[in-house]
Amino acid sequence: MVALRLVLALALFGVAACKRAAPPEVIYTNPVDSLDASLTKSGVTADAGALRIDATGPATIALAEVPLGSAENVVLSYGAKLRSQDLQGQAFLEMWCVVPGMGEFFSRGLDQPLTGTTDWVSRQTPFILDAGQRATLAKLNLVVTGPGTVWIDDLSLAQAPR
Repeated sequence: MVALRLVLALALFGVAACKRAAPPEVIYTNPVDSLDASLTKSGVTADAGALRIDATGPATIALAEVPLGSAENVVLSYGAKLRSQDLQGQAFLEMWCVVPGMGEFFSRGLDQPLTGTTDWVSRQTPFILDAGQRATLAKLNLVVTGPGTVWIDDLSLAQAPR
């Protein structure tokens, strides 16, 4: 009886071990402590180690372009910390992936937007690449749909096998 329990326990452990997903590999990170000159032209300023966007209306702020080599059959995850003040629209993360020969495709964090006034929160938006879809570049943006102030910090891009 003890031997049967041991065999069952080992079998269950083996099944669980096989189903365990590999941890995501961080392929880009930026605590946003340096300001790109092109961002200052978009009205973005440095504020206490984060980027501050004082939006007067809808805007898409291009934050980073990350070369991917030829990522395929992975889940990409774009994450950042966000904060807002008196935001009359919404703010969310947006990622575009360039797949040569197929075009550009996007993923937007519409399911978790910021609005009004919020303290720092972490947000992520995923992008699933199937086998044969080889993305070579990821474009990381912040979209603001109305007037207000948004801060963004700790940008990251990770990938995990599907």
